[in-house]
Amino acid sequence: MRFSTLSLGALMLAATATPAFADDAAPPPAITISGGATVVSDYRFRGISQTDKNFAVQGTFTIAHESGVYFTVWGSSVDSYVIASSVSHQEIDIIGGYKKTFSGTTLDVGVLYYFYPKTKLFGDTASSDFFEPYASVAHTFGPVTAKATVNYAFKQKATGATQGLVPEPKKDNVYLAGDLSAAIPNTPLSLTGHLGHTFGSGWLAVDAFGKKGYTDWALGAAVTYKALTLGVSYVDTDADFRNPFTNHKISNSGVVASLGVAF
Repeated sequence: MRFSTLSLGALMLAATATPAFADDAAPPPAITISGGATVVSDYRFRGISQTDKNFAVQGTFTIAHESGVYFTVWGSSVDSYVIASSVSHQEIDIIGGYKKTFSGTTLDVGVLYYFYPKTKLFGDTASSDFFEPYASVAHTFGPVTAKATVNYAFKQKATGATQGLVPEPKKDNVYLAGDLSAAIPNTPLSLTGHLGHTFGSGWLAVDAFGKKGYTDWALGAAVTYKALTLGVSYVDTDADFRNPFTNHKISNSGVVASLGVAF
């Protein structure tokens, strides 16, 4: 969907005017709107299941200006175990950034805010919401795109090992990732590869056995038909994160399927 830059009066005038030639076509709009919805068999965040390996429903909405400035809201259902001592079943990511492409190289910088709507019990001192600035550089080589990303969750109450349940020094976390994607020419197929590593000593980086930092990786394929995309990926990590209520391991290998629609 797109915003039109024409006023109502200009539209009425155009309706009564002689049809324009191709050279007289209106310029692209200054503001664009896009979005989509996806169902996934398991919501993995940096290799860790956020749904105890169950299905999740996700949606996204983006407003972008021709200058490169954009605003995105992304949401997903989650399992409540991802937020200490809360009953949240939703994750909402609010993102503001700047994205621009120069000669095949795309720069993307911004700030991401993780928000978990919840009902807290009386006296609960936990904090789950936090900010994470990010930056990425991507370059396209024919049908292949290579991308490097860094995310930095600076020291905040929510990024500590206990998310503020007990007094502790605030901790930070860094996530580095590299991604490759390739569109197979003359087909609706695409392939992806991902490798990332989380550094730090907060809850984003320390597993059930106290290991600080871990690596995640994934291989995927997708097929697109019009606005629909069907994807499948293999995801794994070298960490041992557990569901604190069931002791299920939520960081081991798994196959994730997805079906999304874009608008």
